[in-house]
Amino acid sequence: MLQYSYYPGCSLHSTGKEYGLSVEAVSRALEIELHELFDWSCCGASSAHSTNSELAVALPARNLVFAEKRGLDVMVPCAACYNRLRLAQERLAADAGLRGRVEESIGYPYQGTAIIRSPMDIFAYDIGCEAIAERVVNALSGLKPVAYYGCLWLRPAEIAAEDPENPLLLDKILQALGAECRQWSFATDCCGGSLTISRPDQVGRMVGGLLEMAREAGANCLVTACPLCLANLDMRQPDASRLPVFYFTELMALALGLAGPERWFKSHNVDPRPLLKSLQLL
Repeated sequence: MLQYSYYPGCSLHSTGKEYGLSVEAVSRALEIELHELFDWSCCGASSAHSTNSELAVALPARNLVFAEKRGLDVMVPCAACYNRLRLAQERLAADAGLRGRVEESIGYPYQGTAIIRSPMDIFAYDIGCEAIAERVVNALSGLKPVAYYGCLWLRPAEIAAEDPENPLLLDKILQALGAECRQWSFATDCCGGSLTISRPDQVGRMVGGLLEMAREAGANCLVTACPLCLANLDMRQPDASRLPVFYFTELMALALGLAGPERWFKSHNVDPRPLLKSLQLL
């Protein structure tokens, strides 16, 4: 059985609870054992890095030292958390003075040995898309998603979870589930997540543009691996062009025949169940 440390972050226990539940369910089904980090705390996204640059490093660093103690790669499903932890690693490696101040602040030595990984990376490479396809009992035939990565998995390039110019892991996983992925050029465009409270007018235009391009590509849904993106895309849709939005792990659970997906889908603002029932997937 593969083992990883696990950093859920705040969203997966609150607004993105169905993401956390589906990550854990899929991991169990793929014989992955997750060890939630002891006494983990918020990574600081986005209030800390908007107000205090050292706090923005110290908060992730505290979690990184707990990951180091277990000595396993650490799965980080939230794109914002992944971004903050990886950026903290980069800054601590580059600035010895900052590292010393952060160690004093958090009360632990920092070694820089934790390897931060996305669930997309772990599922696609450590398990393998072929192995996932072999476990599918409910192929997602007729589902035509566009994979939406958003900003935080891929920017800046030095911390990207995969190729920042041409990310493919979501597409590969979805294809292994039997979905008919649609190609589009907006997989890494921003949805306006950081503006959702302060400038909802701007966010509405950004989300509307993404939905228009998804429909133009022939998609009947969007799939993401980011709680911020899902919340924005799910809540800010114009009434005239509503498309279901899924966490990729919800669809993995559905395709693998696991318990839970229909219950999780009830939490979505745009109900995906009519689409899935029309395709005889529920």
